Amino acid sequence: MHDLCNTTESKSRNPFRGFAAPFAESRAFPFLWLGHLISFLGSSVTMVILPVLVYSLTGSTTIMGIVMAVYMLPNIIMLPISGHIVDRYDRVKIMMLADIARFLIMLATAALSLIGVLTIPLLLVLVGFYGLLDGLFQPAYAAVRATIFTPNIRVAANALTQMTTQTVRLIGPALGGILITHLSAGVGFGMDAFTYLMSLVCLIYLRKVLLNKSNSEIAKPPTSSIAQPLESSPNWKQDFMEGIAVLRSQPWLWITILAFSFINICYAGITSILVPWLFKVHHGWEPYIYGLAVTFSGVGAIIGGLLFGMRPKWNHRGFMAYGGAFLSGLALLLLPFAPNAISAIALFALEGFGLMIFGLIWEISLQELVPQEAFGRVASLDLLGSFALLPIGYILVGWLADLIGGVTTIAIFAGLGMTCIGVVLSVPSIRKFQ
Repeated sequence: MHDLCNTTESKSRNPFRGFAAPFAESRAFPFLWLGHLISFLGSSVTMVILPVLVYSLTGSTTIMGIVMAVYMLPNIIMLPISGHIVDRYDRVKIMMLADIARFLIMLATAALSLIGVLTIPLLLVLVGFYGLLDGLFQPAYAAVRATIFTPNIRVAANALTQMTTQTVRLIGPALGGILITHLSAGVGFGMDAFTYLMSLVCLIYLRKVLLNKSNSEIAKPPTSSIAQPLESSPNWKQDFMEGIAVLRSQPWLWITILAFSFINICYAGITSILVPWLFKVHHGWEPYIYGLAVTFSGVGAIIGGLLFGMRPKWNHRGFMAYGGAFLSGLALLLLPFAPNAISAIALFALEGFGLMIFGLIWEISLQELVPQEAFGRVASLDLLGSFALLPIGYILVGWLADLIGGVTTIAIFAGLGMTCIGVVLSVPSIRKFQ
């Protein structure tokens, strides 16, 4: 699959050489890759600062659950619409507009925090708008990525993107912990705002590269009968049903999306709501310990991406993907019983490793199985299925933790997620997916 490795002997001598292929064979890849990397740095800082800030203001897992639910609800509402928009209009322009708007939101959040007037109600409003824009940006990014990651560089490009994203997680969360410990939350939010400006610059150059190509359909969705940006009037229902039809034709896709609509409730509820509580409130550790744990989740993910990207093709991908997800659940189940911070950090690294294996296999399978002209709709349905129940899950996890205790809630939800994985693996089309 990696054309710049000319012989089997050279591949065996240098298994990492294939990671250079995306840079050598695609002028567009570096700009998309760098823009995402920079903006993810800011987001990873914010994702550490936000829960610490909320718990500092309230000390309540229920409030933290409400904050995450308010982020997810507009995101979910936007996803069915964004799939239609992404497949009809310029995908890179959509990403640029979303970056501008998110810059303004994070700038406002930073200013309010720095002058000391950021309250939970104001935070909920800002987080809600941010979630709405994220619901527009992510399907557009997925569609552009699927087109730029052509078959000859697909495994390397996906592995490299995920590995470097996780490398940023080595820096971002630790940086977030340092910023909120020694400076303030407002400084971290301001840094996040600046990264969206840098991402915008990368997208401007990306669009120039794509417009210079003769096959300009990369910059715009393919002008097929189901993706006519200007000539046909929008038919939201038809577009939605066409996306559903693509999913129904592939059992691997629709079964996995349905399964993870439940698994994500279990895992994301733990990592977003209860892990910050476990570190800050239950154990009373300093914020930088939580930052280090998230950082080492990235270390585990990098190791997973490195191992996966060293081979151009893997067999038994269905079993591998769900095995990785099961491993992550096991790490979360054991996390409350870690005897010290080092053990907890090591378990978080294992959690990151497992999720990376699943995520890479899932992303590559989408790019292989979904037609380009329908990718925006399918990506939005994927995100919708994954996130639709998360607001309920966040609130439920926070409420249940207040009612029966955080440690018991972690054990229940991790166990439920692992049980669901075991049930899905009993389906032959999942277990034998290649």
